[in-house]
Amino acid sequence: MRRFERKQNIFHNKDALGESYRPERIQERDEEIDEYMDALQPVVDGWEPNNVFLYGNTGVGKTAVTEYLLKVLREDVDRYDDIDLHVLSLNCKTLNSSYQVAIELVNELRPSGGEISSTGYPQQTVFKKLYQELDELGGTILVVLDEIDSIGERDELLYELPRARSNGKLEHAKVGIVGISNDFKFRDRLDPRAQDTLCERELHFPPYDAPELQNILESRATVALAEGAYDDGALNLCAALAARDSGSARQALDLLRLAGEYAENRDDEGITRDHVEIAREKLEQERVVEGMRELTVNGHYALLAVVSKAAQRETPCRMRDVYDEYVSLCEKADIEPLAQRSIHNHLSDLRMLGILSAEENRTGSRGNYYSYALDVPFSSAMTALTDVLSLESVLEDIRTTAQRHGIV
Repeated sequence: MRRFERKQNIFHNKDALGESYRPERIQERDEEIDEYMDALQPVVDGWEPNNVFLYGNTGVGKTAVTEYLLKVLREDVDRYDDIDLHVLSLNCKTLNSSYQVAIELVNELRPSGGEISSTGYPQQTVFKKLYQELDELGGTILVVLDEIDSIGERDELLYELPRARSNGKLEHAKVGIVGISNDFKFRDRLDPRAQDTLCERELHFPPYDAPELQNILESRATVALAEGAYDDGALNLCAALAARDSGSARQALDLLRLAGEYAENRDDEGITRDHVEIAREKLEQERVVEGMRELTVNGHYALLAVVSKAAQRETPCRMRDVYDEYVSLCEKADIEPLAQRSIHNHLSDLRMLGILSAEENRTGSRGNYYSYALDVPFSSAMTALTDVLSLESVLEDIRTTAQRHGIV
């Protein structure tokens, strides 16, 4: 019987490649840190805090920089006797309204056993309880709302909370909101009053480029990996792949971690470019599978339609061509096809999930249209579809077509 044995030929501290790891110094974000510090300066000066809105893609350092700077801020304000700083942090991923956010904040502020129910109270009653708890705490309070776009259009709290002091609802507390979002369009969807309040200071975190990701990986690799357990080519490839895809440090680190795990499990001496390529395929397949969980059956067939066109080397292709392929596939599966507008929505969802790309074509007076193509490897999409669809003959035909056209 095989037994567990400790392996340490690749990793020295694998946690240093994980999402929860916080380095002592943030790499490649000096400009953003300077702007952020300027936005937080009123806290140190004893004034009402600014409301700060951070936006950028996943994995570009918004949350890491926030946690780093707030740690530094708390340490620095300890030198001043007239500043009483509190930080409340909340991830809004599972919350979809101002009401739910306010409930969570009230329960975080209340001592153990004094929590309020998530239902049964009018919204303004919950807001009033929140103001009472904040005023009882007093001092300067920064409320950090990560993934703030999850609350959707019910954003009343984002307007009311920062103005609570000027409206006489807070006497002893000065409150500022730090909102963090991956959704570039969230700001535009806010109520104009909430937009003016929340976005008092805006910070944009751009995607990392390949040299920046290379520096980040080198910094982490010295902590995470054993001496001699990797070569520069492997790091360069991780950085290049992540920069080309999303500019995400998280993706680059995940690639390096998975490549290390694969090398370690094979008892190889170090991480090579080949290990990174294997890790890339695994990550891309996981991304497609994860995205598939968000889709309905018709969403699966919409993706299958694009995959079928890709097998014929006919992508990027227009919406009407994708729809014709989708209808044909539905007929083979004996299911009722949806209207073209509904499939357009499914394609938009697939684009948001990073599974499809869409290129806008401008045709002047005749209007614009999008052409769709796979944004993940053909093999990854096929593997994911095979797991969720019972269409063996259709999938086999697509594979055969892809082989004939040199796709696989």
